[in-house]
Formats: sequence, C-alpha cells, structure tokens
Amino acid sequence: MTAAQDFATRTTVYAEELDGWGALRIVPLVPAEDIDLIHEWVGQPRARFWGMLEKSREEVLEIYEFLDSLDTHHAFLVELDGQPLALFQTYEPLHDPVSEAYPAREEDIGMHLLLAPATRPIPHFTPRLATSLIKYMFSLPGKDRIVVEPDARNAKALRRLEATCFELGPIVQLEEKEAQLGFLTRAGFEEIRAQEVPAS
Repeated sequence: MTAAQDFATRTTVYAEELDGWGALRIVPLVPAEDIDLIHEWVGQPRARFWGMLEKSREEVLEIYEFLDSLDTHHAFLVELDGQPLALFQTYEPLHDPVSEAYPAREEDIGMHLLLAPATRPIPHFTPRLATSLIKYMFSLPGKDRIVVEPDARNAKALRRLEATCFELGPIVQLEEKEAQLGFLTRAGFEEIRAQEVPAS
C-alpha cells in the first residue's frame, strides 16, 4: 500500500479544508507506486461494477499506465490527511466511446469514482466528497457539465447521483455495460449551492 507520507511530495491538483474532517487533497495517481493499493481496491467484490475483479496486478497496472499516457483521461487519488479515500478519474467524453451514446460537447467532463473500503464511519461522507470533486471539475477551464455513466444495475451509484442532484438521462448500451447517463451543469450546481447557504 502507498504510504501516507508519500503523498506529500505529489502535485496537488485540488485541496480543501473540510470542517470536522481534515485536509482533503486530490493528487495524480502514479501507477507504478500505487498499483498494490489500486489492485486491492478493484479486486474486492464491492467493486464489481468497476469491471476489474478478475484482472491481475499486471493487467491493472497496464490499464493505468495506458491511461497515464493519455492527455484526455486522468486518474487521481483522493486523500484525507494523508490517507487514501478514493480512486477518482476524469475524461473528455468527446475522446471516449461514451460519445457514441449521446451528443457530447467540448464543455463536458466525465468522471468515475471508486470509494476505498471504509475504515471508519464518516457522517455524510459521500455527498461531501462528491461536492469537493464537483468543485474541482468546475474549476477546470471551459468545463460546464459533468457526465457520468455508471452501470444501470448499480443501485448504490444511482442513489448517490440523485443525492448530489445529477439529472438522470437515458439508459444506453456501451461496449462493456448498459449504462445510466447522468448530467450536472455548472448552473445547476451553483443553484444547489446557493440554496444551501442561509440568507444573511
């Protein structure tokens, strides 16, 4: 497993101090250094919808080394006070097979999220983490809509989308799965955030 202190030397692409939680950081995944951690996560039955249950350590490493070579797809670790919480991936839908399933735009950004096995309960963990990830994605120049495409059978993922106010689109057939499209616009997110802030 990647040691917590190793993350200190990584480039921070996003950071936020979360009240009651600690310091949240998004850092680039380094496949050669993080493979043991990632292979452990994707190989657990709870990660079956990630699609790598049967893949060997070498196969998972090859996949993430390939992703690391692309300019359009990026993999990150999300860590809280040095402890890894999630595997987070972003991609350009126009340069991904999902673009064949809906009218993708240059302004779109796609995402995948795999939560680490829980070591301790954290109240409202998923929506708070999702909010931070959404804030990061909308901080990227020119991006105004987030696109997700979880497996349509993944009821837990669909509940998370609804909890974070994604608008569900059609169910589409991708090469490896039947997927539920979901969308969140920058304007929609800002409206949600405004409703959460009490009037002064």
